[in-house]
Amino acid sequence: MKDQTLLKHLRKCIQEYDLIREGDRIAVGISGGKDSMILITGLWMLKRFYPKHFDLVGIIIDPGFSMDYSPIETYFEKLGIPLLIERTEIAKIVFDARKEPHPCALCSNMRRAALTAAAERENCGVLALGHHKDDYLSTLFLSLVYEGKFYTYAPLTEYEDRKIRIIRPLLYVPEAAIENYVLGKSVPTVKNVCPADGQTKRQEMQDLIEELQKRYPKLKDRLLRAVQTSDIPDWVRCSPPGIRDS
Repeated sequence: MKDQTLLKHLRKCIQEYDLIREGDRIAVGISGGKDSMILITGLWMLKRFYPKHFDLVGIIIDPGFSMDYSPIETYFEKLGIPLLIERTEIAKIVFDARKEPHPCALCSNMRRAALTAAAERENCGVLALGHHKDDYLSTLFLSLVYEGKFYTYAPLTEYEDRKIRIIRPLLYVPEAAIENYVLGKSVPTVKNVCPADGQTKRQEMQDLIEELQKRYPKLKDRLLRAVQTSDIPDWVRCSPPGIRDS
C-alpha cells in the first residue's frame, strides 16, 4: 500500500462520516501494534493538507505487561506529536486477581475506559481507534455467531451525555494492506506479549472469514456494503453521517 492509497481510504471514511471537524484535538489510542501505528501515521500525513485544522495526541494505556515502548516514543518525537503513556495494573486485575478464562472483553473494556478518561484529561474532544476493515467484519461475525445479532462498530460514535466522540477512520483499509505498509515504510511496532494474543474468538472469526474469502473473492466488500446499507435499526450497524451509535 502506498501513501496515496492510505490517504485515499482515510479521507473517504473521514469525509463520508464527518469524523474530523474544524479545531478538533484528537487523541489516538496507541497499542504499539501495526493498526494504531498506521492510524497515527496516516492522520499525521493527512494533517498537512486537510482543509480542516486538527491536532493529534498519542495515548498508550500500558496494561502492565512490561512492554518496551521506546521505539514508539522515538517515532512520535520524529513526527512531532506528543505521546502520553498511562501506566495501569489491568493485566494484574484480569489475569491474577480475576483469573478470567476469557480475558479479552474485560481487558478491552478497562483499557477503553482508561483511554477515554486520559483523552478527556488531555482536553481531547475526539478519540481515534485503529479498527480496520477486517476488524469490522470479524466483529460482525462474532455478533452473529455468539449473540445472534447483526452488529459491528460504527465509524462514528457520539454520546448525548459526554463531550468526547469516538472515530474509527480505517474502515476502508484491509489488514493485509496495513501489514504491507508497515513492512515497506519501516513503521515501528511493539510486539504484543499478552498471553491471550492470537488465541481469541476474534481470531477464530478472522480465520473463518479468510477461508470464505478464498471461495467467494468479493465476500469482504459485499459484507461491508451489507452492513452499511441494511435496513435495520441504526444503533446496530455502521451508521451513516448524522446517525448516533450509542
